Amino acid sequence: MGHRRRRCKRRLLRVARYLFRWFTGTLVEDSVVEDGELSTVCYRPEGLDQLLQQTKFTRRELQILYRGFKNECPSGVVDEETFKLIYSQFFPQGDSSTYAHFLFEAFDTHKNGTVSFEDFVTGLSIILRGSVTEKLNWAFNLYDLNKDGFITKEEMTDIMSSIYDMMGTCTYPCMQNDAPKEHVDNFFQKMDKNKDGVVTIEEFLESCQKDENIMQSMHLFDNVI
Repeated sequence: MGHRRRRCKRRLLRVARYLFRWFTGTLVEDSVVEDGELSTVCYRPEGLDQLLQQTKFTRRELQILYRGFKNECPSGVVDEETFKLIYSQFFPQGDSSTYAHFLFEAFDTHKNGTVSFEDFVTGLSIILRGSVTEKLNWAFNLYDLNKDGFITKEEMTDIMSSIYDMMGTCTYPCMQNDAPKEHVDNFFQKMDKNKDGVVTIEEFLESCQKDENIMQSMHLFDNVI
């Protein structure tokens, strides 16, 4: 049983890593880099110097990321349906649409229904190269669905249900119908310090930083690009 769980976990990790590499264009890196030099890149984002200051990517990395972004999204922006389609290709064993919606909302910082390259690369910089605190703040924003500064049980249940739906048949043993509720109950028992029914950013940060498993997961994508 333990072996099958570990195998499933490794499979999800490979899928997740490939997803980030494919979507950000790093799989085409060999075609645009020769002998350590960047060949001509047709697309150049506006405000590259500003992105250099706002993110933790180098100029070369931003150019490569933008090349991949434009290859997959010629219009220069990603709408929610396209974002969902990308996710569905990598989680065919389940239904990733709801989780992709939540993730899209987290990247759509301007709330205009699209994710631009600037939106995407800023979020990606935090996920891949941010400090632990930055990554946890980004995760909190993802879970805080209505952006009121608190995570409620209803919000966390929606998130957990969407994750279980996305994993589908990859879970082992097969999940029970009450699995998301149990996960949420454990989450709140650990993080809702004052037992007021909501989790604040302060409670979230404090609890996560004391959890060894969560701290390890913060480095999950450190070597993606």
